[in-house]
Parts: sequence; C-alpha cells; structure tokens
Amino acid sequence: MSVVPVEVLPGSTLAVEGTVREAAELGPRARLWPALVAVYRAQLSRARVARIPLLFVATFQSVGIMILMRGVVDGGAEAQAVVAGSSVLVVAFVALNLLAQYFGQLRASGGLDHYATLPVPPAAVVLGAAGAYASFTVPGTVVTAVFGCVLFGLPLTHLWVLLAVIPLAGAALAGLGAALGLLAPRPELATLLGQLGMSAALLLGVLPAERMPEVVRLARDLLPSTYGVEALARTFGPDPDWALVLGDLAVCGGVGVVSLAVATWAYRRAAVR
Repeated sequence: MSVVPVEVLPGSTLAVEGTVREAAELGPRARLWPALVAVYRAQLSRARVARIPLLFVATFQSVGIMILMRGVVDGGAEAQAVVAGSSVLVVAFVALNLLAQYFGQLRASGGLDHYATLPVPPAAVVLGAAGAYASFTVPGTVVTAVFGCVLFGLPLTHLWVLLAVIPLAGAALAGLGAALGLLAPRPELATLLGQLGMSAALLLGVLPAERMPEVVRLARDLLPSTYGVEALARTFGPDPDWALVLGDLAVCGGVGVVSLAVATWAYRRAAVR
C-alpha cells in the first residue's frame, strides 16, 4: 500500500497555496504603458483596413460642407469658423462616431470578455483604442484645413497648431465616443448616440457662432470639440491672441482627461457584467 503525501491532496492548504502561487507566476499584471502600446498597435492594425474608406468619407464630407458654405460666407471671422469647424469635424466623425460604434459592437458581441481575461489595465484598453482611432484623423484633418484655407483665402502660416488641436480634441471626443458606446445598452443605441454627437459637432462647430441663438451658443460651449475649433479659428487672424489659443487648448485637454476617465469607468462597469 502506497502513501500519498498530504501536500498533493486536492483539498490541502499547501496544494491550494501552490496552485495560487503558480497562477500568479503565469499571469503577472501588465504595466500601463506597455499594455497601452500593445493595444494601440493592435487597434491601429485592425483599423487600417476597416476605417480608411470611412476616413475618406469624413474628409469628403467636410470638404463638401466648406464648398457649400463658400456660397454663403465670403470671408472674415465667419470663414475662419467654417474652416476650423470643418477640420475638427473629421476628428468628430472618427473619434466620436466610429469609436462609439466600435465599443457598442464590442460590448454586444462579448469582445469585452476577451479583454477582461487578459492582464491588461482597463485604462490601457480605452486609451489604446482611442489613440488608434484619433491617429487616423490626422491626414483628413490636415487636408481639410489646407483646402479650406485655399478656398477662403486664409493664411496657412499657423496651421502647425493642428499638432495640438488634433490630439487634444481627439482625446476629448474619443473619450466621449467610448463612453457612449460602453454605456449604451444596445449597439444600435450606441450607433445612434455616435451619429447624434457627430451631428452636434457639425451644426455647432461649423456654423458661425454669431448667427446662432443664445440658447444654442450655450449648448455649443458644452461640446468638447468647440474649444478645439475656437483655438484653430483664432490662429487665422493677422495677429492671433495666443493666450486665448492656449486657454482653449487647455480646456480641450482638461475635458479630454475627464472624458477618458469616464470611459475607463464605463469599461470597468461593462466588463464586470
């Protein structure tokens, strides 16, 4: 008769401790930055094929809006608002609308369960996906801004400010889009909310604020992309007030931090359900 050591019995304390110790060694939790980079690269590779045609649609849409507005707006502050709003609209189409649809479909299809099984921080998933989608807005936004400046006779001198407008406005709108997609109970509702958000960016961002009623102006101030539009529009003047430009960019960045934090909370909430 052979004797079985107590350490290998399934119910023994030593066996349980050994199993927990081995599991901990096999699945260490990834740090935020390496996990974020990994998610960003994976999303960028995925979106490269699926989202490029939609990026062309977003660019053509913004260019078409400027061509239509050219018959109504001659120049001056109104032309600056139209060009700035149309440029940021490309960011809204991708970072807000498409990201809301993506997270809505991810939640409905059970894709969040896949990320939940990985040792990846929730913030890395949200930030990585948001960064990948926002990255695809760069060429379309630049093309739209350059075309608008040529169309309305605006200077190209300070278009370098797009280097700050695109990531800050993209972060604010991507966080909002991710939150809408994760909080929506159904993917159809996430798509609807993303479309409504993009429509708000179109109506409140492209149309000159001087022609809007006071109530609509208040709603415009609540839209995250408004401050990116204002920052870009101020640089078209002969002598830009850089203090106001930096103030608008700071507000846009602050809203981006808050919206991405809300999206991270929404991801945790959706992943545990």
